[in-house]
Amino acid sequence: MIPAMRAAVTSSQSAYAALRYAQLAVMGVVAGLILIAGVWASWGTAQHVMLSKGREQGTIDVRSCSGDVCTGPYTPVSPGSRARARVVIDQSVAVEKGRTYTVTVKPGSDQVVRSGPAGLLYAWVPLAGALLLASVVVAGGLRLTRVAWAMAGAGIALLTATILVV
Repeated sequence: MIPAMRAAVTSSQSAYAALRYAQLAVMGVVAGLILIAGVWASWGTAQHVMLSKGREQGTIDVRSCSGDVCTGPYTPVSPGSRARARVVIDQSVAVEKGRTYTVTVKPGSDQVVRSGPAGLLYAWVPLAGALLLASVVVAGGLRLTRVAWAMAGAGIALLTATILVV
C-alpha cells in the first residue's frame, strides 16, 4: 500500500471514531437531561409525601371538583395540625368527588397532596415516563440495549404499580 493511502485511511478512521464519540456524548447528555427532568417534575410533589415528618398530615373529604382542582374540609391527624374548612387538591385520576384521602399539607398554603403508598407512587409518575423516554434514547443513540430494557422495565413497573394502587 502506498504511504499516502495509509494516511488517508487512518485519517478517515479517526474522523469516524471522533464522530462516534461525539454521538455517544450527545446521546448520554440527552438521556441524562430526560432523567433529570423526570426527577425534577416528580420531586415537586414527592418531597411532601416522602419528607412528611414535621408536616401537617390529615384527611380531606372531597366535596367539590371544578376545573383542575378539588376542594373539601381538612381533618387533622398529626399533632400540631389544625382543621381547615377548605383545602385544595389537584384533580387527577387519583382523586374522586365524594371520597376521603390521607393527605399532607404543603407548608404555608392550603394545598394538599395525597400521601401514603398511592400518593408516593403517583408522585413519581413523571419519572416513570422519563425512564420510558430515556430508554429509547439509550437503546437507539447509545446502543446499550440491556440498559435500555432495564430502564423501560423500571418505568413500566412504576406505572403498573401506580395504576394498581391508585
